[in-house]
Amino acid sequence: MGKHAAHIVWDWNGTLFHDIDAVIEATNASFAEIGLAPITLERYRDLYCVPIPLFYQRLMGRLPTDSEWLVMDEAFHRHYWALAGGSGLALDAKRLLAERQSAGLTQSLCSLAPHENLIPIVRTHDIEHHFIRVDGRIGPSHTGKAEHMVRHLAALDGVPAHRIVVIGDALDDAVAAAHVGARAVLYTGGSHSRGSLAAAGVPVVDSLAEAVETAERLVG
Repeated sequence: MGKHAAHIVWDWNGTLFHDIDAVIEATNASFAEIGLAPITLERYRDLYCVPIPLFYQRLMGRLPTDSEWLVMDEAFHRHYWALAGGSGLALDAKRLLAERQSAGLTQSLCSLAPHENLIPIVRTHDIEHHFIRVDGRIGPSHTGKAEHMVRHLAALDGVPAHRIVVIGDALDDAVAAAHVGARAVLYTGGSHSRGSLAAAGVPVVDSLAEAVETAERLVG
């Protein structure tokens, strides 16, 4: 691989995996558990942030109590994983992954989805072999992505930060990239509105194909 080519670190939920409908349905199911009104996709994209308790604070006007958090977190994951099997890969995702691998370009997957859930669904879509590493979250679900990205990059065995571009759908992806000295490209097909993503000060794109092209330009 050329020394100036990008190594892409892909996000999963809302980026490679087009699961936003399942996310909204599971979110509303978790809200119903504590009597909150359902949320629309547009409002979700305007308010969503991590750590997740802060997202709930934006909606509720206060942080959830410990007991509320436990109820909503359990309900969300229970409903989400029941629905996730009906979601598919984002447009062009499989083609782009295959083309990069065929060209000798490297890529990896770093997600806050639980590792034990992430691996089976990645394998279901027959794309695991396109990545040199796949890391899901191990540990509590209320944390952000920055420290997870540190561990992911440390395991990549020598890929320099200046060659790494994180492609994701959330402000947290840009924060995590900056935390490790990498670049980021944000995609509008997932959890955030374009206006929300623009606040990150990194390129914002409407397709994964454009995200890949932009990633190469950033590094080249």
